[in-house]
Formats: sequence, C-alpha cells, structure tokens
Amino acid sequence: MATKALRALDAGGPAGDEAAREARIEAEAQRKAEPQKPLAPGKDGWHRFSVDVWITNLNSIEFGIYKRSRNKAKSRQFSTDMDIFAEIIEGGERTGLLGYRKDLWTDQTGMDKRLVFKLFTGGLGWRATMDMMVGKSLQQTIGARGLPVTAYSINTDDDDFIIYLERSSNKWPLMPENFAFFLMNKTGPEFYRFRRAFINLGGDYTLLNQKDEVVGWLDGRVLSIGGYWKGAVKVGEADKRLLAVMKLFAGMVLFNGEARRHVKWLHREVQSGRLQPQVDRHESDLYMNPRRVR
Repeated sequence: MATKALRALDAGGPAGDEAAREARIEAEAQRKAEPQKPLAPGKDGWHRFSVDVWITNLNSIEFGIYKRSRNKAKSRQFSTDMDIFAEIIEGGERTGLLGYRKDLWTDQTGMDKRLVFKLFTGGLGWRATMDMMVGKSLQQTIGARGLPVTAYSINTDDDDFIIYLERSSNKWPLMPENFAFFLMNKTGPEFYRFRRAFINLGGDYTLLNQKDEVVGWLDGRVLSIGGYWKGAVKVGEADKRLLAVMKLFAGMVLFNGEARRHVKWLHREVQSGRLQPQVDRHESDLYMNPRRVR
C-alpha cells in the first residue's frame, strides 16, 4: 500500500526500500484481483457518482459474526477501529466504500485526535487514504491568527505523489469557504479549488480548475437523514485521482465543522500554554526530508 510504503521509508536503507517495494506489489496484486471496469461517461459529457452515508452500522459490510475479522483479512488497511460509513454508486452499481478510523477521532484528545479516511473498492480493496495533518493545520491556523485552517494529505494506490488539500485562510465571516489542491501530471501540476455554495444547505461545492472554469460539483441532499451527495466531473477531467479526491472530500464534509472547531481549540490551548504540541509519528513521516541521509 502507498501508506505502508510511506511509513516504510522511515526505516531507511535496504530494509525500508524492500518494505516499500512489497507495499507496491501488494497494491498491484489487489488491483489485479479486483479489476475495475471503465464506466461509460454520461451522455452529457459528465462522469457522475453518488456518496450515500449510512445512519447505522446495520449494513452488509460490517454487520454479522466475524465480519470485521474477515474485512481485516481482505485488506491490511482495514484497521480494528475502521468504521465504514458510506457507499459510492457509479452507473447504478456500488463501486466504492468510505470509512474512517473512529477511535482516533472519538476517543483521542489534543493533537492525538485526528481524522483518517480511507477509500475502498466495493470488495474492500484499498484505493486511497486521506489524513488530517494536525501539525500543518495548527501552523496554518497560527498564521491566520486563529482562523481554523484544516490541511489534509491524500495518497492513492498507484501514484508516486501525495496530494495536499487545504482550506483557504482567505475567508471573510459568513462568506463561502474554499479548499485547494493540485495533481502532478506528466505535463506539470494541475491546480483545483472547491468553492462552497453561497447558499449552502446540504454541503454543496463547485470544483474549479486553475483557469477558474467549472469542471465538477458536489450537490448535497438537504433532507437526507445520514448524508447524500451527487457528484460529477467533466469527462475530460475525470482523472482517477481527481475522482478519489472528490469522493474523500464528500466524506470529509460530514466532519468539516467538527474538524474546524478542533483545530481552533488546539490553537487556543497551545497559545495559552495549556497544551504542549506534539505530532503523531505517522504524520511526522510526511514531513521528513526526502533527501536525508539513510
């Protein structure tokens, strides 16, 4: 897995390189075991999907005797505290699942409290991970003089680059928020921005490219009990990584308010001296110098 490969780098030397190679082999084996057939684009030139959030754990993925143990056996990325909370539908079929590490968010406190989302295929093959970078979020919030700025890292199963998604600190009260990120392509970086709708009742965002052109959108359903988003990306822009970012982002929107309040609380506690900042070991791996001597 890409996450495993990133963490393996900390070991350094031949052992770390070997672990990284094994992680990539494992991810490739999962893709071959569960090939994804290409979905036909819509007649209007948009690739469409939906994210449907479940309100209980009484679903076919998690409900049943030994179900969690079997899920762990299918994917090493399915940890003991993994809570699958949404399914992704494309072309009328379930093509993906969204989960998050529940214990890290509900049971931890201070800088140990963080969000970790995972995107799986319909058969629980790992596709992408989205980590809340608490240290980076706190840094940006301090720079914004207390305005909560959340930052996330996203790694996918077949990409050598990490995607960084950050909330903009350029925000006036009562005005819509923005999140920005970029993808590394063969021709160079491609920049994108999620812009929240001014009248935002269900978690509605527009995706714009670096030319400020609309290339996608997320439309939340207002009267949904759990949460439901319809999403679309222009076929020419429907990169596999971009679709993964959009699906993970839709899941994050559920926790967006809580995440902002948590970062704002961290800033207040650190500023007052009541909290000594620390960074989780796995998050610190993402800050390591890639050119360090190993």
